[in-house]
Amino acid sequence: MINKLVSKIKELNAPIVVGLDPMLKFVPKHIQKKAFAEYGETLEGAAEAIWQYNKGIVDAICDLVPAVKPQIAMYEQFGIPGMTAFQKTVDYCREKGLVVIGDIKRGDIGSTSEAYAVGHLGRVLVGGKTCYGFNEDFATVNPYLGSDGVNPFIKVCREEKKGIFVLVKTSNPSSGEFQDQLIDGRPLYEIVGEKVAAWGEECMGEEYSYVGAVVGATYPEQGKLLRQIMPKAFILVPGYGAQGGKGADLVHFFNKDGLGAIINSSRGIIAAYQQEKYAGYGEENYAEASRAAVLDMREDIAQALNR
Repeated sequence: MINKLVSKIKELNAPIVVGLDPMLKFVPKHIQKKAFAEYGETLEGAAEAIWQYNKGIVDAICDLVPAVKPQIAMYEQFGIPGMTAFQKTVDYCREKGLVVIGDIKRGDIGSTSEAYAVGHLGRVLVGGKTCYGFNEDFATVNPYLGSDGVNPFIKVCREEKKGIFVLVKTSNPSSGEFQDQLIDGRPLYEIVGEKVAAWGEECMGEEYSYVGAVVGATYPEQGKLLRQIMPKAFILVPGYGAQGGKGADLVHFFNKDGLGAIINSSRGIIAAYQQEKYAGYGEENYAEASRAAVLDMREDIAQALNR
């Protein structure tokens, strides 16, 4: 799957992933009204509104970007109906030819980690048959429990030709409370980056490994160092736009080949119509506002990379 991701980035000249992180406050009133009329103000109604909202955005941007990243917590908050909306979203995005990065941040040990890996990336045995669960193409993984928590994902990646992005240096302000702690004079994120590089050697694609890393756009200097530590790891870079990252901050996340990173924007795109810059589109045309935001983001990154 890393080969497909790289190929689509080259084809579209867009190292961009759109975070499908819906909240009801982002969903236009006309979509909510229709969903609630059918299902009531219930979890089912909320899930239907989110699904229809996602569908509109995906239809508007699927020809511009190679990938999407649904954040599972935004669906879990609506219980089983929310998870159904998550599954519908994953399936629809795959139908549209998009690479799907499941932002699940799972991390456990033994059979539990294996079950997470199978459920999101692989196939589970049911009687004499194997069935896909959520069937994303990539998943984000928390490495805090060490190799015991990551190896089951790597095993499934080999079997299914899929991939993972391991949390290394995240974009949130308090990430340094743990990730910047010094161990023998070196920050923890460097050591995790070295492990990512080592894990990645076990499952290489044509140009890059199936094992990538998450490094926040809000920490460009750390990103520059980690790029050197993990030359064959694709870096998923959250924090663009709403969290303060700009195209000019992102140059060092890329390799000299112009590849090696994919930049995420979530609410900056999916809720673009609520921003002053795109307010003229209005709620009814929220998806067109999202498309305009993607085009602006693509241009910003292209200028930073001198493309």
